[in-house]
Amino acid sequence: MSKKFYIVLVTIVFSFIWTACAGAPEDSNNQPSGKTNEVSLQGAGATFPFPLYSKWVSEYNKLNPNVKIDYQSIGSGGGIKQITEQTVDFGASDAPMTEDQLKALKKPLFHIPTTLGAVVVCYNLPGVTGELKVTSEVLTSIFLGEIKNWNDPKIGAINPDLKLPNKDITIVHRSDGSGTTAVFVDYLSKVSKTWADKVGKGTSVNWPVGLGGKGNEGVTGQIKQVEGAIGYTELVYALQNKMPFTSIKNKAGKFVIPSPDSVTAAAAATVSQLPDDMRVSITDAEGDAAYPISSYTYLLVYQDMDNKVKAESLAKFLKWAVGDGQKIAKELNYAPLPEEVVKKVREKIAALKAKGEVLSLS
Repeated sequence: MSKKFYIVLVTIVFSFIWTACAGAPEDSNNQPSGKTNEVSLQGAGATFPFPLYSKWVSEYNKLNPNVKIDYQSIGSGGGIKQITEQTVDFGASDAPMTEDQLKALKKPLFHIPTTLGAVVVCYNLPGVTGELKVTSEVLTSIFLGEIKNWNDPKIGAINPDLKLPNKDITIVHRSDGSGTTAVFVDYLSKVSKTWADKVGKGTSVNWPVGLGGKGNEGVTGQIKQVEGAIGYTELVYALQNKMPFTSIKNKAGKFVIPSPDSVTAAAAATVSQLPDDMRVSITDAEGDAAYPISSYTYLLVYQDMDNKVKAESLAKFLKWAVGDGQKIAKELNYAPLPEEVVKKVREKIAALKAKGEVLSLS
């Protein structure tokens, strides 16, 4: 056969392949037809709910293998930054965004409560057994650096049955922007005018004293390494690391141990205060059984998203999380959302949109 014939043949073959590729229909997730209809969602933020979110992602993927969710535990400050910059599909924060942070957004965003948790005060005092109690006054004085030793009479007065050592107190706090910090210092600001005036509240503050640790993991690690240390972390991290934590005297004058039930009691006392935008503080709540450093944690989701497939997949995950996912929450020592809150959350989810259109969530 002639060289010219081969050239014509090759030209026809390449032309056919080009036409086939260029004309191949694509699915709604921008994947060529014939490929798996996989949806990938990227989230980042709070370390507070990370153990729960990891379990949710795993369980949800078993039910929906085509939905891949990657959640990075980088702290609430990082989650707010990334959702503001729109580099993730959803953010996560234990602290509601401030008015200034909301103004920095290019479009409206929903706060979706997912569960409730407790910020606990952990310590490292070998040989001290029994329930260590603290009041708001003692706790504030410790973190202000005013009470410096464990055998201080103010600590001893509320713990007469404990033999506390003559040992310096070492404060451990978060070094990164943190919702756990925001919850803790929100409580201290409510119970102490001195704290409110000198330190204030927010995801990051200028600590009067102490060592910094990154993430709840970093704080628990520091406390475990330093005898005499005291710091704050999320209940689940304390339990996972088998660390002792204090009971705290609440607004009703009762010493309360942190637990899902005592967190639920704090939420139940404040349900009537939950605004339409869901941003609320439930620290220092009323009620005999209420644990005073309790908080909602939120997923941060744009009300109107750009990608319909991702938007519907995220909304369906949220519906599952506030439904069947709440059973898993209690198993992991998070407090399930009160039913009145779940009802409001479902209304928010139903109002999510993609490119101006309400989502189909059936």
